[in-house]
Amino acid sequence: MTKDKALPKINGRKEVARSRIFAIESVDLTFSNGETRVYERMMGKSKGAVMVIPMLDDETMLLVREYCGGTHSYELGFPKGLVDEGEQAVEAANRELKEEIHYGARSIEKLHSLSMAPAFFDAHMDIFVANNLYPESLPGDEPEPLEIVPWKVSDYHSLLAQPDFKEARSIAALMLFVDSQKEST
Repeated sequence: MTKDKALPKINGRKEVARSRIFAIESVDLTFSNGETRVYERMMGKSKGAVMVIPMLDDETMLLVREYCGGTHSYELGFPKGLVDEGEQAVEAANRELKEEIHYGARSIEKLHSLSMAPAFFDAHMDIFVANNLYPESLPGDEPEPLEIVPWKVSDYHSLLAQPDFKEARSIAALMLFVDSQKEST
């Protein structure tokens, strides 16, 4: 396989299911070798999502513990959310900080972008690192206050061992951040 391989021809697409939050699309495809398949995928509606690694100081990250409906559990991870209509990703990152940890950031740098389950939906997340935090709050959409958990970057191995720190996006963000810190020293 090469990255120059021709994309399959889309013969048709239709919505096959919809809920209040999700829509599922059926896509009828013909591949360059003549094979046909019908794929089902989540239909994207948002401009993407953001995750932020907020740095309280040079050594301390801030995480949040919040209820996750998919696993019916409380999970530890980095602040995150969708990019709203008319908003740039970096603006969404700062807004999410203000909503979830009650800090804004004077400096926000993009660390990396991730695809999330590209076989099933067109969703991407930009990961940012936020520095020079200052107190500021915005009302969020969480049904209860989030627990804010400070964590030393140097103790990231202990964070990886936490039973409630298991979301793949947060783990990927942490490892990308740790790796970037090693490169800058």
